[in-house]
This record gives sequence, structure tokens and C-alpha cells, in this order.
Amino acid sequence: MIRAGLAALALALAGGTAAAQEVARAPGAMLRGLDKLTGTLTDMQLSTGQSAELGYLTVTLGECRYPVSNPASDAFAYVTVIDDRDDRPVFSGWMLASSPALNALDHPRYDVWVLRCNNS
Repeated sequence: MIRAGLAALALALAGGTAAAQEVARAPGAMLRGLDKLTGTLTDMQLSTGQSAELGYLTVTLGECRYPVSNPASDAFAYVTVIDDRDDRPVFSGWMLASSPALNALDHPRYDVWVLRCNNS
């Protein structure tokens, strides 16, 4: 219930930003994963619809958007994370680069967050 409220707040904030600024879709995004057990960081450059493995998780990028007036300022990406051990989603929603804790993956071993959209 709290996660749904946070997701709604994130979309409202992103929607408020989108209303004030023109937003564009990017063909991909750069995400970063952290294995909290080993301390290993993994950068994942994904195109829309593409997936990457992070340990026993599959991370899929649905879409990435950014403000047209300042592409480097912020990005928000729709990400789905599936636990391969039981084929269930452990996260599905929008992540904001400027506020990674606002709607974060809640997993005991891994963290995933969006760094930026790829505009090229």
C-alpha cells in the first residue's frame, strides 16, 4: 500500500514536471545495479524493451523519458525486475534518476537505479 502511494507520488511529481516542461522519449537508458553482498557495481546500458541479468534478477527497460530543455537534468524510466528463481516480478514501476529512493527496488541482495537516458 505504501509502495503504491509512493509510486503515485512519483508519477504526480513527474507529471507536474512534464506539465511545466516538454518531455521526450529516449531510445534507451543507463541503469546501475549493486550486489550488496559482494559490493559489485554493474552498469547496464539498455535499449527500450531490452533486458540484462543482474545475478538471479532480470532487469528490463520499458521506457525512458527526459526533459527536452535539459536532457542531463533528470531522467525517469519504467523498469521491471523479475526474480529468475521463481519468475515473479520484484519491481515494476517508474524510477527517477534524481530521487532513486522515492520508488526503489526493495530486495535483500540487489539494488537497481536509473542513471540517465541515452539520447543517441
